[in-house]
Amino acid sequence: MTGFLGADSGWLSHLMQQDNTAGCIIAALMLLMSVCSWLVIIIKGVAIASEKRHGKRFIEQFWASQNLSQVASALSSLVTADPFSRLTQAGISAAKKLQTAPPLASLDSASSDEFITRALRRAITQETLRQESGLTILATISTAAPFVGLLGTVLGIYHALLAIGQSGQAALDKVAGPVGEALVMTAFGLGVALPAVVAYNIFARSNRVRLVELDGFAHDIQALLTTMPLQQSDVIAQHNTPSMLRSA
Repeated sequence: MTGFLGADSGWLSHLMQQDNTAGCIIAALMLLMSVCSWLVIIIKGVAIASEKRHGKRFIEQFWASQNLSQVASALSSLVTADPFSRLTQAGISAAKKLQTAPPLASLDSASSDEFITRALRRAITQETLRQESGLTILATISTAAPFVGLLGTVLGIYHALLAIGQSGQAALDKVAGPVGEALVMTAFGLGVALPAVVAYNIFARSNRVRLVELDGFAHDIQALLTTMPLQQSDVIAQHNTPSMLRSA
């Protein structure tokens, strides 16, 4: 985007020199949309890369743990949380609430499973909202920027034709310059929209993949919490089988 702006610095300076308030506002609006789009792309891209790295490390540590108490201790010492660790924390917190519940408030086995399942479902819902943050901005910019640029082109051509009519000079060189400068507004709008569209599609696919992985991991946690108490010393890796949750 910097190169694009640099290549058209003459057009931008000419636009600022003209008495065209609407054109200046539209150009400033598209510049603001471009800055917002790239900020979201950079921030969200860095966050996704960091969560993938920490999530992979946590899953490896999770299946290498000897029991769920060891996992809970590891969670308390985490510096940077990721979707998988937050999901695990939600499940373990729900299991601890069941264990510390008063006898009269204790739940049967089926209700206990449902309690943990609801806690994991709420955690996945929160992660879904967290993963979708910023996508609305990208979707709005990718949709609106071309139309804003087209509006700038229409207004630019309108003012150019008015200027030509007032001067009485309809030669080709007098028409081509102002009209060509107005058309740059459309190119500016497309230049703002294209990165937002590409980034939106990449992030949306990454979110879908991440949510599928979280859903599978939630089934694993639910099975472990309902079959292995937090104090049990069985090795978690023994429960890591692909069909472990098919009957749950």
